[in-house]
Amino acid sequence: MSTGSAPSAVVITPKALLAHWQGHRRLTRRVIEAFPEDQLFSFSVGAMRPFGGLAMEMISMAAPMVRGIVTGEWDQSVTREARPKQEVLRLWDESTQQIDTLWPQIPPERFQETMTAFGQYKGVVCDMLLYVIDNEIHHRGQGYVYLRALGIEPPPFYERH
Repeated sequence: MSTGSAPSAVVITPKALLAHWQGHRRLTRRVIEAFPEDQLFSFSVGAMRPFGGLAMEMISMAAPMVRGIVTGEWDQSVTREARPKQEVLRLWDESTQQIDTLWPQIPPERFQETMTAFGQYKGVVCDMLLYVIDNEIHHRGQGYVYLRALGIEPPPFYERH
């Protein structure tokens, strides 16, 4: 057994992590699209929040997290209130474009730095980004349950193109 320090290894590049996340975002967008307008902010199962509120939570976290990592400014101006599905999709698309624009501005060493997001969540940048991605996957799973309960076949989870 070696007692020297192990060389650091990159498991995934920032570019590959972004591509992975954007694949999830494309799939989540299709889940939003699948919801009937009148059920997006009203239907729930087992006392869980309606999917429209979950989608707005994802929007309020994604681009603002990346922007905060780049600039140190933590904007929480996107509210989670109910709105028409087309507006949710528009905000989703704007958020996706913002992520694509901001992501290349993250210096590679920043992914291992500790920051405090939104004035209260202290953590390593890479871990905070993984949390936002995991949160989206979790909430999309709730959306799948809702769609199935409504008799709607959700998009295949493995199609992220």
